Amino acid sequence: MYQQLKISELLDLNETIASRLFEQCTYPWEVLGQIAKEILRIGQELPEEEYDKLGEDIWIAKSAKVAATASISGPAIIGKNAEIRHCAFIRGSAIVGEGAVVGNSTELKNSILFNKVQVPHFNYVGDSILGYRSHMGAGCITSNVKSDISLVKVNYGEDRIETGLKKFGAILGDNVEVGCNTVLNPGVVVGRNVSIYPLSMVRGVIAAGSIYKKAGEIVSRRID
Repeated sequence: MYQQLKISELLDLNETIASRLFEQCTYPWEVLGQIAKEILRIGQELPEEEYDKLGEDIWIAKSAKVAATASISGPAIIGKNAEIRHCAFIRGSAIVGEGAVVGNSTELKNSILFNKVQVPHFNYVGDSILGYRSHMGAGCITSNVKSDISLVKVNYGEDRIETGLKKFGAILGDNVEVGCNTVLNPGVVVGRNVSIYPLSMVRGVIAAGSIYKKAGEIVSRRID
């Protein structure tokens, strides 16, 4: 059921160090409550010749670039060749994939960034999963709590799928491009290879291979 929303339809598990966690679940939001525990498990297995351990629960690849002004709280894993830029704020329960970028004044918490993800300028990513090579333009945020503090549901057509989560930002499939100053509302799921126009306010599920221009105007990507 809800085939379009399954992990297998959204994410390439070869592109995350947390593949084992996803393999135990059907839908990607099911991993959100288990990220911290999984980081601690993975961390114990990381090779000392490739990762430095800071304190009890922060692992940073020796090849990663971390600005002196960045703030990182555990549990966290910063992958190989990742870049954590000036004044980035990683609040814990976060995995930054290989070659990923967490940019200036970007805040990250309880989230997994797959390999090559870029959140490079003034972004907020909370309680979210960002698939391989997804990119958020400057000022994009994931809104992870509803204004009435009720549990987040995924709006899929006429269905309202219960997640049981009070905090749930967004799921971006592989190769998603989000335009500048866009807000992804709680429980958004974006399929693979989607482009979202700047200044958008996105709700619900966006089908793979789409271009989101504005609410009510979503077109299929042209295939040459």
